[in-house]
Amino acid sequence: MSATDTRPAETRGTAVRAGSAHRIRAQYGIAFAAALTLAGCNSAGVGPNAVAGKTPDGTIEIHSAQVAYIGSGQAGSGTLFYRGASYPFTVGGLGVGGIGASTIDAQGEVYNLPSIGYFPGNYAQARYGFAVGQFSRGDLWLQNDNGVILHMKAKRTGLILSLGGDAMVLTLK
Repeated sequence: MSATDTRPAETRGTAVRAGSAHRIRAQYGIAFAAALTLAGCNSAGVGPNAVAGKTPDGTIEIHSAQVAYIGSGQAGSGTLFYRGASYPFTVGGLGVGGIGASTIDAQGEVYNLPSIGYFPGNYAQARYGFAVGQFSRGDLWLQNDNGVILHMKAKRTGLILSLGGDAMVLTLK
C-alpha cells in the first residue's frame, strides 16, 4: 500500500478489484462471442456416426499451439493429402473451454471432400483432450459449411485440459 493513499481503508484496493472484474468480463465476452460463432456453424451430428461406413477421401496432418483460459486460441499449419497431391494450409481459431497451454500434432481422415475447393473455410470443432507433459489423449471432430468432415487423433505436449468447441479457419497456402 502506498503511503500517499489517503482514501479510507474500506475503499483502498478497489481499483485492483475493478480491474480484475473488467478482465473477467472481457474473458467471458470473448468466450460468449466464440460460442455464438459455434452456434451458427453446421456442426450438428459431427462424430463417429457422421462417418460410419464412409471411406476417407484424404488424410490430414496439423501442427499447432493452443492456449486456453475459459476462452481458447489456436494457430498453426498443416497438410492435406488428397488424390495424390499435398496441399499446405494455415490454421487459426478461437473457442470456448479449457485451461492451460499445449502444442498439438494431429493426424486423421477427411470425409465428404468431392474437390479441393470444398476444403478451405470455417470449421466448427468439437474437442476433448488433455496433456500432462508428454502424456496426452484427444479426439478432434471438425465440419465446415460445405459438409467436409475432419476426424483427427491429437498428440499434445504441455499442460492443458481441453473440453469444448472452437471455430477454426483453414486456409490453403
